[in-house]
This record gives sequence, structure tokens and C-alpha cells, in this order.
Amino acid sequence: MTPRLRRWMKQHLISVLVVVLLVTSFRSAIADWNIVPSGSMNPTIVEGDRIFVNKLAFGLRVPFTSMELAHWADPQRGDVIVFYSPQDGVRMVKRVVGLPGETVSMVNNLIYIDGKPANLSLAAAGVNGGRIFASETLAGAAATHPIVVTPALPTRRTFGPVTVPPGHYFVLGDNRDNSGDSRYFGFVPHGNITGRSSCVLYSLDADDYYLPRWDRTLEALP
Repeated sequence: MTPRLRRWMKQHLISVLVVVLLVTSFRSAIADWNIVPSGSMNPTIVEGDRIFVNKLAFGLRVPFTSMELAHWADPQRGDVIVFYSPQDGVRMVKRVVGLPGETVSMVNNLIYIDGKPANLSLAAAGVNGGRIFASETLAGAAATHPIVVTPALPTRRTFGPVTVPPGHYFVLGDNRDNSGDSRYFGFVPHGNITGRSSCVLYSLDADDYYLPRWDRTLEALP
């Protein structure tokens, strides 16, 4: 190593390390983006979407840890959350359906919360390629979101009833018949949740040379 290179490293290496630390800490504790590789949240989120993750939605954590410094909110029914699977630690994106203390069940894809059924109506897309698109309003929730079911796929359309333990949440994918969710890996502990997503930052179409899907840029998630 030449003296000139050593001087350059002394002058600039610390600055580079500080910048890297600040950026990674910001992504760990403040805000991040998440690449969605699967279709378990179709039609709300499609493969190739990069979604914004607000890591301050529920509290403030020490960067690079799950230690909570401050807590000011809890996930609500209908929230799209990012979390680590309690089964294998894989980062996932699903919708909150059941809150702590509630009883959740499904009968032929119709969700019941404490015995009250969700409201389902056929969406404008109707039936397409063997898939049925619908709008769902969960019991006790004001907002409506889209779902899709695929009758030809084998899956758990009837489930429960189960009671959500304190500090845990029951989550489902909007692609109801093609989603690994709480029906399979159980309840999600609050400590596994990293943030809430509210919009698509941008989207790349792997089937079209990874060209941008401009119509999905900054699209809000229902």
C-alpha cells in the first residue's frame, strides 16, 4: 500500500463507514423497501413490486435488533404488514385479519371474526382464468380490499375456530388459495413485525425484460 493510498484511506474511510452506518440504521429502524417475489398478496401486491415499509408505524426499535425503545400503536385489522415468519424467519408480507383476543375461523373462504362474517362481493374483474376476484370487508373494518380465490387449487378454505393469543396476530394473504399464512404457520408475535406498508414505490415486470410498470408507481395499497 502506497503512502498516498494510506493517506486517502485515513481521510475518507471513516466518512464512508459513517454514511454506510447511517443508511443501514435508517433502513433498519425508520423506513425500508421490500421486494415482493411471490403472488401471495395478489391482486393487491403483484410479483416485482417494491413496497414502502414504514418501520415507525408501531414504534421505535434499536437499529439491527428487535428491542423496542418506544411503542405508540398496534397493528389494526386490514393493515398490510411486513414480518418475519414464526416458522422459518423468512420475511413476509400479509394482511392482518385477527387481533389479540379475537376468535377467527374460515368456512369456504368466508372469514368470521368473533362469529361475525366478512362481507364479500364479486369484483369488477369477475372470473378470469379460473380465478374469482372479489372485494372483502372484514367484520369491524371500514376499508374494503380485493382478494382472489382459485377453486382448482387444493388449500385450507375452512379453518378454525382459533383464538388469537395476547401479543399475536392472525394474518392472511389476499391471494386466498395460494398463500402460506397463519393457517399454516400460526400466529405472528408482535416482536416479529417490522413495519406496515401503505404503497408500492415502483414495480418491475420480470415477464417483460424487467421494464417498469409505470401504472403501479406510488400506488396506494387498499
